[in-house]
Amino acid sequence: MTEVIVPPNVSTSERLVLAEHGARGREGALGHAHTPEDHGPTGILKWLTSTDHKVIGLSYMITSLVMFYFAGIMALLIRIQLTSPHSSLLTFGQYNELFTMHGSLMLYLFAGPFAFGGLANYVVPLQIGAPDMAFPRLNALSYWLYLTGSITMMLGFLVAGGAASFGWVAYAPLSEAANSPGIGGDVWIMALLLTGFSAIFTGVNLVATIFYLRAPGMTMFRMPVFTWNMLVTAILILIAFPVLTSGLVMLFCDRHFGTHIFTVTGCHLVNGAVTNTCGSPLLWQNLFWFFGHPEVYILALPFFGVVTEVLPVFSRKPVFGYKGMVFATMAIAALSTGVWAHHMFTTGAVLLPFFSFLSLMIAVPTGIKFFNWIGTMWHGQLQFTAAMLFAIGFLLAFLMGGVTGIMLASPPIDFATHDTYFVIAHFHQVLVGTAVFGGFAGVYYWYPKMFGRMLNEKLGKWHFWLLFVGFWLTFMPQYIVGLKGMPRRVASYPSDLGWQVYNQLSTVGAFIMALSFLILLINFLVSWRNPIPAGDNPWDGHTLEWFTTSPPPHHNFTHLPPIRSERPTWDYNHPDALTVPHGPAAEAAANARKKEPVA
Repeated sequence: MTEVIVPPNVSTSERLVLAEHGARGREGALGHAHTPEDHGPTGILKWLTSTDHKVIGLSYMITSLVMFYFAGIMALLIRIQLTSPHSSLLTFGQYNELFTMHGSLMLYLFAGPFAFGGLANYVVPLQIGAPDMAFPRLNALSYWLYLTGSITMMLGFLVAGGAASFGWVAYAPLSEAANSPGIGGDVWIMALLLTGFSAIFTGVNLVATIFYLRAPGMTMFRMPVFTWNMLVTAILILIAFPVLTSGLVMLFCDRHFGTHIFTVTGCHLVNGAVTNTCGSPLLWQNLFWFFGHPEVYILALPFFGVVTEVLPVFSRKPVFGYKGMVFATMAIAALSTGVWAHHMFTTGAVLLPFFSFLSLMIAVPTGIKFFNWIGTMWHGQLQFTAAMLFAIGFLLAFLMGGVTGIMLASPPIDFATHDTYFVIAHFHQVLVGTAVFGGFAGVYYWYPKMFGRMLNEKLGKWHFWLLFVGFWLTFMPQYIVGLKGMPRRVASYPSDLGWQVYNQLSTVGAFIMALSFLILLINFLVSWRNPIPAGDNPWDGHTLEWFTTSPPPHHNFTHLPPIRSERPTWDYNHPDALTVPHGPAAEAAANARKKEPVA
């Protein structure tokens, strides 16, 4: 019988749980001795009918990665077009369609669904000890709405007149029927309505799951930071996505039902005064960016959580400043709902000091997170696995994107760089830094848990270094060419302004990034054809998902460990850790001892 070390300060019930684990043996307590059960269809029918959160999470991730690769191909075509000043690879109409669809696929169909549809669906119930999501059928509906919306958006290329070409932000009056005729724009609107409802349903499901399905002992401040970030993200989804949905309905009405909500075409003068039938294009900007800036953090916060899971495991330390990380996440979410108008500085219709101040303020909680990430690694036993490299790459990429974001929060700098490639570079550094570097840190970290097999570490490091070099080579020249005055959304440019060399460097970087993702596909193929068993906890992870088998059984767990800290698996696998106080109370006691006078 396995001896279980029971610290003196645990409760009677916890002693009984530990004793039961000891009586059953370590293997039984870990949940290895579960018996196979019939849990319904297998094969393709399982993927079509399952309400298991793990199957749905994997479906989200696979679909969003397909969208990612489609969007990447579009980006390469855009970069080839811009390599020379007067390229004829694409017509202006085709170019407008490609940059609209590239942005739409990356933002609406990859970054968000991969995070709160894929990773959150798979990982959050495991991290809180739940058997499934709170509403499994609603969860399945969310995925099928997302898949239908994705297919609908891609079908825009096949309709008469081509896909939407008014940009992924759909500014009025560009998106009005008079300026964007054809049904491509309508298909785009319908696709976003479908994916918007999918996101709202997922947000409801995540909030209910985290509040009501936590395992005994899993208090709010024992939840992993990733789960906390997904909770805050879900609340932001419920705030932001209904605004986008309502704006899209109004835009559709403008295009087809003769309303004039976002256009001045319907204005009439009565006795020299404008009647109230006159619309306002700026209303679309206010509605869209009220969604759009929380959306930036809806996309970023999940990957903040991924990195906060990866860094402690490969630093062999607890996360530094756990509660500080949680409260910083809350502060970012709160501030993100009040900064939308910094996208509208040049309209002259917003209060510049107010929105500039709030935009600068949001850097404070983000800075707290950076200090805590660095503190987690400080004096740690760092292991530079592929997941760890992607997490560090995230820190560097997002730092540069954040610094340039602070610059753009200053109205004078924004006036000078608005609608130039400086903004393109900033935006991509923020989103590629989070969704791509942070997202693939999560892929390499949780892939063994999902499939029970390892990805090839050598190929993973090639993937990282090629992506890292290609990323900086792609976007740093865009800052320079933006400061030299190159506007965004142009398919050609004069040859005598010195822009060509920077565009050529950017194109080379884009192809290096593409090569890195080809290596990722090779890595998946190698893992599938020549599997290397991962074991249940190959990283010696801290959180509850590493307690169960890889991949997990149908309802995730057969037994749970006693949950007495934010690191239950670590506590169980390293019984001595239970006798060593840690956490905020232990830190306060240690600091008090340091201040005691020496006798």
